[in-house]
Amino acid sequence: MKKVLTVVLGLAFAGLNAQQKWSLRECVDYAVKHNLQVIQNEYSKQIQDSNLKIAQKNYLPSVNASVGNNVSFGQASLGTTSIRNDQFSNSANIGADILIYNNGRLEKTIRKSQFDVEASQYDIETIKNDISLQIAQQYLTTLLNKEIVKISQSATENAKKQFDRAKITTEVGTTAQTIVAEAEAAWAREKQNLKTAEINVGRSLFALAQLLQLKEYKDFDVQDVEVDDKLTPQLFSVDDVLNLAYENQPQIKAAQSRIKSAETQTEVTQTSFWPTLTASVGVGTFYRNLLNTNNAGYDQFGNATKEPGFFQQYKDNFGQQGGLSLNIPIFNKGITKLQVEQSKINENIAKTTLDQQKQTLRQSVQQAQFDADANYEIYLAAVEAAKSTKLAMEFADKSYTAGRTTIYDLNIARNNYANAQGSVEQAKFNYLFSLKLLNFYSGIPLTL
Repeated sequence: MKKVLTVVLGLAFAGLNAQQKWSLRECVDYAVKHNLQVIQNEYSKQIQDSNLKIAQKNYLPSVNASVGNNVSFGQASLGTTSIRNDQFSNSANIGADILIYNNGRLEKTIRKSQFDVEASQYDIETIKNDISLQIAQQYLTTLLNKEIVKISQSATENAKKQFDRAKITTEVGTTAQTIVAEAEAAWAREKQNLKTAEINVGRSLFALAQLLQLKEYKDFDVQDVEVDDKLTPQLFSVDDVLNLAYENQPQIKAAQSRIKSAETQTEVTQTSFWPTLTASVGVGTFYRNLLNTNNAGYDQFGNATKEPGFFQQYKDNFGQQGGLSLNIPIFNKGITKLQVEQSKINENIAKTTLDQQKQTLRQSVQQAQFDADANYEIYLAAVEAAKSTKLAMEFADKSYTAGRTTIYDLNIARNNYANAQGSVEQAKFNYLFSLKLLNFYSGIPLTL
C-alpha cells in the first residue's frame, strides 16, 4: 500500500512540475547559472583571483630550510706524507629573505592583478548579457507564435461555422454543391494553418529549451504574458541611452579595466631599471666525524682529543648570519627598454579595444532605436490595415449572406484579416523587443 501511495504521489508531483510555466526572469536566471560558457569564464576568473593572492603574498618573507649529508673517502696530503681522510659531515641551515625596496614593484603588480580580476568579472557579465538577450528574443518569439495560434484558432472556428452554414443551405437547395465543397476546403486550410502555428510554438519552445540547455524539453512551457494592444512611441534619445550604456555595460568596463591593467604593467616593467634591495637572515650548524679515527686532534700537551658527539657539535657549531644585498641593473642588452615599449604597445591595443567596444555599442543602440521607431510605425500601419480588413471581411460576410458575393470572395476577405492580425502581432512583439533592448542598454533588467 505504501509503495502504491508513493507512486501516486510521485506521479502527481511530476504532473505539477510538467504544468509549471517559466517566466522570462526565471529563464534568464537559469540560463546564466547553467550556461557552460559562463562556467568556463568563472574558472578563468578564479585563476585571476589566484594570481592576485600570489601577488599579495610576495610581501611576505621567503623562508627555506636545508639539511645536507656528505661522506668522503681517500688520502689527504700532510706535508711530505699523506694520511687517511675518511669523514662524514652533516649540516642544517634555515634562512629567510625579504624584499625591502624595488621601486614599488610588488604594489604595482598587485594593482595590475586587481584590474585583471575586474576585467574577468566584467567578461562574465558580458556573456550573461548576451545570453539574456538571446533568451528574451526567443521568449518573445514564443509568445508571438502563441498569439498566432490564437488567431488561427479563431479563423478555424469561423471556417467551421461557414462550413456548417453552407452544408445546411446546400441540403435545402439554396446553394450549389460547390459552395459546401469550397467551405470544407477553406476549413481544411485553416486547420492546416492552425497545425502549422502549433508546430511553430513547439519549435520556438524547443529552441528556447536549447538555449537554456535543458535536458528535458517536452514538458517545457512559458508563461502567457498579456501585452497591451495600445502601444506608445518610445521617448528614448540615442545620446541618453549611450551615456547610460557607457556607464553600465560590462564590455565597456572590461575594456577600461584592461587599459588600467596595461598601464600598470608598464609601470611594473619600468621597475626593472631600478635597484633591488633584499635583506636576509639565517642560522645554521654542522657536525663532522672522522671515520678512520675517533681523534679530533691534539691538545697543547700533545694528547689526543676525542671527537665531540653529534648533539654537542651541533651546539658548539651553531651560528647566525644576516646581510643586505643590493642588485643594481647596469646593462641587460636593452631588453628592459624593449619590454617597456611592448607594454606601451599593449596599452594602445587596450585603448583601441575600448574604442571598438564603444563603436559596436553605439551601433547597437542606434540600431535598436531605429528598429523601435520603424517597428512602431509598422505597428500603427498594421493596426490600420487590420481595422480595414476586418471591416472588409464583415461586409463580405454580409454580402455573401445576402447572395451578392461568392464564398471565394468571403474566404479571401477572411484570409486577409487573419494575415493582418498576424502582422499586428508581429509588429507588436518586434516593437516590444526593441523597447526592451533599449531599456537593457540603459541598465534596466529584462522583464515582461
